[in-house]
Amino acid sequence: MSKQELKDTLAIRRHIDTNLANVKDQVVSINRVTKVVKGGKNLSFSALVVVGDQHGHAGFGMGKAREVPMAIRKAIEQAKKNMVKLHLKGSSIPHQVLGRYGSGQVLLKPAPEGTGIIAGGPVRAVMEVAGIQNVLTKSIGTSNPHNVIKATFDALLHLRDAAKVNEERGKTAEPVTA
Repeated sequence: MSKQELKDTLAIRRHIDTNLANVKDQVVSINRVTKVVKGGKNLSFSALVVVGDQHGHAGFGMGKAREVPMAIRKAIEQAKKNMVKLHLKGSSIPHQVLGRYGSGQVLLKPAPEGTGIIAGGPVRAVMEVAGIQNVLTKSIGTSNPHNVIKATFDALLHLRDAAKVNEERGKTAEPVTA
């Protein structure tokens, strides 16, 4: 998914009706940014934050300000505006999916109950705030937290519900027997 397609998807899926009071936020990264100007250097901070209600809604945002708390506050506000609903299957995901953004790729695999979140850094933060408790992940390519988060959301937005897939194909859901 290209950068513009990801922005368009997030724009279409906005305005989730969720109680924003129960939203959990997690700071993924804080960077010190310096801009060189005629009079010297301007120092500011950039924050990357993920938010979610731990019931299948999550979003991410970036904020920039001269002070760290203000940057985090701005990022949280943007993340709340960008919250999307995710298709989950219990406490895991319905199927394996690969998300891409830039040179970053994130592979998400469903896991049985009790496995936990097998993920590192930015991907773990997204899984925790989204309420996904059993998942295996692998981050491939870049380790840049911005691209990893965007690749993770690309993967989560490509998750499809089995009932919806059956409906699109015109089939009925048949129970799987082992």
